[in-house]
Amino acid sequence: MDKLIELSQRAEADCGPIFARIDRVSLENTKKVLGAFQKHRVMAPMFAGTTGYGYDDLGRDTLDLLYADVFGAEAALVRQTFVNGTHAITAALWANARPGGTLLAATGVPYDTLQTAIGLNGGHPGSLMSFGVRYAQVELTPEGAPDLDAIRASAADPSVTQVEIQRSSGYATRPALSIAAIGEICRAVHEVNPAAAVIVDNCYGEFTDVCEPTQVGADLIAGSLIKNPGGGLAPTGGYVAGKRELVAAAAARLTVPGIGGECGCSPYGSRLFYQGLFMAPHTVAQALKTAVFVARMTELLGYGSRPAFDAPRSDIIQSIDFGRPELLERFCRGIQAGSPVDSFVTPEAWDMPGYEDKVIMAAGTFVQGASIELSCDGPMRPPYTAYLQGALTYESGKLGILSGLEELLK
Repeated sequence: MDKLIELSQRAEADCGPIFARIDRVSLENTKKVLGAFQKHRVMAPMFAGTTGYGYDDLGRDTLDLLYADVFGAEAALVRQTFVNGTHAITAALWANARPGGTLLAATGVPYDTLQTAIGLNGGHPGSLMSFGVRYAQVELTPEGAPDLDAIRASAADPSVTQVEIQRSSGYATRPALSIAAIGEICRAVHEVNPAAAVIVDNCYGEFTDVCEPTQVGADLIAGSLIKNPGGGLAPTGGYVAGKRELVAAAAARLTVPGIGGECGCSPYGSRLFYQGLFMAPHTVAQALKTAVFVARMTELLGYGSRPAFDAPRSDIIQSIDFGRPELLERFCRGIQAGSPVDSFVTPEAWDMPGYEDKVIMAAGTFVQGASIELSCDGPMRPPYTAYLQGALTYESGKLGILSGLEELLK
């Protein structure tokens, strides 16, 4: 441990300028969120619970307005009844889906669980392809960047009704997409097919920049509240934000046509969702600092780490290649041992729903599966990569990383 403490001091000295940059982004985003709260006159009665149909739920409806303003969108749908990010993203994809129309994935194959929702992993009832939606895909360049020429050529097909962009890398090795890169894809699509909706899987990316995809041309974005925008306080839920008619269509998919977002009560109230959004820019900054720290530490120890500690970041995920399954397992177990919840539990790889390979997951979190809290997971396949994300505070994140590295180096 003494060696790790000495190494951590060197790593933190190297990370100082990067931390300052992260703090500047956090300040800008906090100013934006605070302004939205003040504009919409947030007050304590909005935190109260509602029952039954949830008509005239002031807290729910005002939260929609806050998300729309913060993300620079016409409208938003923020609901506790989205069970995860994949649910929210799929509702967004249904918003402009048409039987016989084509869903074009512009950034390669989507994340594992979204593949199942689309129907790429077989004929799951309820998947988009089971209702006659066709699927096409554009591969990234060898450097992991969007292939704009290929995107234009594919999106020009008049059958393409929607184009999906995955901002984060998921379990791929390519870098997360910057806001600038997302804007380039949006322009390329709209140049050749103005009717196609560009829909961004925004998971893990919120508040890592001062802009969001809806501010650079995306028609719709979606994500999870137990990731970045929930600030570590939201206990469940997801959101969709973007053009008003597309948000309404996503709401009709979440509930039913004719009801949309008008119903849906908040039986336990909305305070944690408001407070989580208020905390989100700061909490994301803590997660980014933790990612930068583990990147520098693993670089100094000789492991492959992406992105580099001083590289620009568009999501909170840090990947580390261990090359051997036992090293991935040991690191995850060390992260679990350094967690505030279930620190005594030993993670084991298992067949998680929606994934093709066994996955090992360290997640000693207050909210089950919340990846804005320090967590680490990875599929049990070469190159045995750990995907680490989150930390409610940098201090606890640093201690968790040191625990993981200590177990790794035993």
